[in-house]
Amino acid sequence: MIQVTRKDNKESVENLLRRFGRKVQQAGVLTEAKQSQYFEKPLSKRDRRTKAILRNQRKAAKIKKLKLGR
Repeated sequence: MIQVTRKDNKESVENLLRRFGRKVQQAGVLTEAKQSQYFEKPLSKRDRRTKAILRNQRKAAKIKKLKLGR
């Protein structure tokens, strides 16, 4: 569980909420909750991962070509 305490008594609630939201986002709590909301077969998880890897490779190749001027 993520806990955030006030740095001092003068810290505003907005700053406290902003720090809490940032920690939640960095920990990936919301993404895990959204992904586990519905059941997904292990095969489709593997397919999703391989598609993501291919997508990242294509993006890297495209950026490399742009940097080379092609």
